[in-house]
Amino acid sequence: VQLQASGGGLVQPGGSLRLSCAASGFTLNYYTVAWFRQVPGKEREGISCVSTSDPRTFYADSVKGRFTLSRDGAKNVVYLQMNSLKPEDTAVYYCAATQGFGACSVQAGPSGPVFGYWGQGTQVTVSS
Repeated sequence: VQLQASGGGLVQPGGSLRLSCAASGFTLNYYTVAWFRQVPGKEREGISCVSTSDPRTFYADSVKGRFTLSRDGAKNVVYLQMNSLKPEDTAVYYCAATQGFGACSVQAGPSGPVFGYWGQGTQVTVSS
C-alpha cells in the first residue's frame, strides 16, 4: 500500500505545474484525498481535499481559483493542477488518503492526523 507523489519542479512565477499522486495497493476512488504543503520552519498547510461522501472540493484561500484537485479513477491517480504560481507557493507538497471519518471538511479543509497514507513529498519551487 503506497502513495507516490510526483510532478514537482522549478517554475517561473505565473507558470503552471501538475502534481500527480498515484496509489498502489488500494483504490483511491474509495478514499478521501488531500494535498498538503509545508515550508521548513512553518506548519503544514492543508490546501485541498475531497471526500467520497461530498463531491464539493475544499481549497484553502491561498490557492483558491488557481489550484484544482481532480481524480482519475481509471489510472488510480489524483492530480493537483497548479496555475498562476507565486513564489509563496514554494514548498514540499504531499498527497494523503484516508477512509477515516471527518477527514475533509468543505469549510475547514483536511484534518492531517486522520490521514493514514502519505506520499513522500515533491518539491515545488517558484522562482525567476
